[in-house]
Amino acid sequence: MYTLLTKNGHARRGEFKTVHGTVQTPAFMNVGTAAAIKGGISSYDLVDLKCQVELCNTYHLHVRPGDDLIYELGGLHRFMGWERPILTDSGGFQVFSLASLRKIKEEGVYFNSHVDGRKIFMGPEESMRIQSHLASTIAMAFDECVENPSTHEYSKHSCERTTRWLYRCKDEMERLNARHDTINKHQMLFGINQGCVFEDLRIAHMQEIAKLDLDGYAIGGLAVGESTEEMYHIIDMVEPFMPAGKPRYLMGVGTPGNIIEAVARGVDLFDCVMPSRNARHGHLNTWSGIRNIMNAKYQKDDTPIDEECDCPTCRRHSKAYLRHLFKANEMLAMRLAVMHNLYFYNTLMEKIREALEQGTFPEFRDRYSTLLDTRI
Repeated sequence: MYTLLTKNGHARRGEFKTVHGTVQTPAFMNVGTAAAIKGGISSYDLVDLKCQVELCNTYHLHVRPGDDLIYELGGLHRFMGWERPILTDSGGFQVFSLASLRKIKEEGVYFNSHVDGRKIFMGPEESMRIQSHLASTIAMAFDECVENPSTHEYSKHSCERTTRWLYRCKDEMERLNARHDTINKHQMLFGINQGCVFEDLRIAHMQEIAKLDLDGYAIGGLAVGESTEEMYHIIDMVEPFMPAGKPRYLMGVGTPGNIIEAVARGVDLFDCVMPSRNARHGHLNTWSGIRNIMNAKYQKDDTPIDEECDCPTCRRHSKAYLRHLFKANEMLAMRLAVMHNLYFYNTLMEKIREALEQGTFPEFRDRYSTLLDTRI
C-alpha cells in the first residue's frame, strides 16, 4: 500500500508498505542480479549502506541455481540472508538482451540459455511461477522489451501483446498466492508501461494497464539508447496517467542527475547497475561530481574519497590507499568502492526525501542535478 505524504510540484514523498517492511520513497533499489551485489557486498553490508530494497533477477536465478532449489531452501530472503523487501525483475529484459536466438510468440518466448545454451521457454505464467518460487516481495510482469529504435507499427503490436501478457500474469499470480504451499502469499505485482519513444503508444498503454488496479506501475524500455531529453519527455507524457495512489518505478535509471530529474517528474522507485559497475572500474560518486580514483593525482592523497561522506570506506581509508588497491588488482578495491557508491546513492535518496519534506526540493535540484553527473 502506497501513502503519499507530501508533494513539491510533481515530486512525491511517500511510504510504501509491504509484507517485508515499509519503504520510504523516493528510493533506490540496489541491484543484486544473482542474489548478490557484484563487488563482494553481503546482505548484512547492505543494511549498513542504508539499502531499503534489493533487486534480483528472475531469469538469472532460474538459470542458476534454479528457482526450484531456492524454493526448497525457503525462498530468496532466507537464501541470501536479507529480511527487507526484494523486487524481482521478470526476466523479460534479459531474454531480449542476452538471447541471441529467440522466437516471440503469443504464448511467450523460446530462447537459449546464455550460460549453457539449453532451450528455455518463458511466458507470463512461467515468469510468475518462478517469481513465486523465489518468494520476492514484488514481482514484475513479463513484458516484451522492444529494441530502440523500432517502428511505430511493431511497437504498437508489442504493447498490445504485453497488455495481454499482463492480464495472464495477474490471473496466474492470484492463483499462486492462493496456494497453501506458496511461501509469500502476499506477493505484489507491478505492471510495466511500454511503447518505445512514441507518445501516443505510451499514453494509451498506461491508460490500459491502469485499469487492472495493480500494486504498482513501472516505466520500462527507457535508458536503452534514446537521448536523456527523450527519456524525460516520455516520463512527462506518461506520469499524468499513472495512478496517483500507487508507487511509480522507472526501470534501469540511472545517474544521480537522472534520478533527481525523474523524482521532479513524479517517480518513486529506481534501480540501476551503474553505481556498482562504475565503482568496480574506479569511478566514484561524490557531492562534487564523479571522481576517477585511478588518476595519478591521488597517488599521495591521504584524504577520503569525499569529505562530506561518512560511508565505511570514507571513514577509514584514503584516496591513495584505494588507488593502490586498484593498481594492485586487489579484490578489496572493488568492495570498498562499491560500498562507497551504494552508500552515496542511498544517501542521495535520503537527502531528496528530506528536501521534499522541507519544501526545498527545487533548490536541491538546481544545486545537484547537473553537478553530480559532472566529472571532476
